[in-house]
Amino acid sequence: MAARLLLYTRTTDYRHESIPDAVAAVRALGRFAVEHTEDPADLEGPLDGYAAIVFLSTSGEVLTPAGRERLAGYVDSGGGFAGVHAAACTEYGWPYYGELLGARFVRHPVLQPGRVVVEDPGHPATRGLPAVWDCTDEWYDFDASPRGRVRVLLSADEASYDGGGMGADHPLAWCREQGAGGGRVFYTALGHAAAAYRDPLFLAHLDGGLRWVGRLHT
Repeated sequence: MAARLLLYTRTTDYRHESIPDAVAAVRALGRFAVEHTEDPADLEGPLDGYAAIVFLSTSGEVLTPAGRERLAGYVDSGGGFAGVHAAACTEYGWPYYGELLGARFVRHPVLQPGRVVVEDPGHPATRGLPAVWDCTDEWYDFDASPRGRVRVLLSADEASYDGGGMGADHPLAWCREQGAGGGRVFYTALGHAAAAYRDPLFLAHLDGGLRWVGRLHT
């Protein structure tokens, strides 16, 4: 029986048109039995039966107090959590979530081509990528670089596009462990447009990150 993955896409702020394509792409990866929901009540019950919880382009306040408690307890005790793209624009009113994810979104320039640099080619989320990867996205800026608190996997080359605001240290994807139970956390800022979910390189990146948090690949 395939491991279960809870894919959460609730939005109370900006809603990405790419969400249906993203959900279909995660299902098509075939790694997990995917349960997709936008109902916060689905995060209020026990989460232990899931290999990972994924917030995919969520936005705004998307959890109830009970859901916050359940999610924190799940990850702190060893569960897997992945955030994709606008997951960094989520739960600004919950300090734990910002610490869990590693950084919070503050702004982005216009959607445009740029270069992604693979900093750590040894992680499942990066092993299938070229050392420098040309792609088109929104190039999120964060409130601070999470470097030093996370394992940085990808970074942005701000010289390759207009409007970058973080300078030479601009992580785009990273992972970390959380809590005494060693919960696994993966975040990627990529994945804005529907086209990303048809890009073999982005899908390999996402697949590796999900496999890592779900412990399907060490």
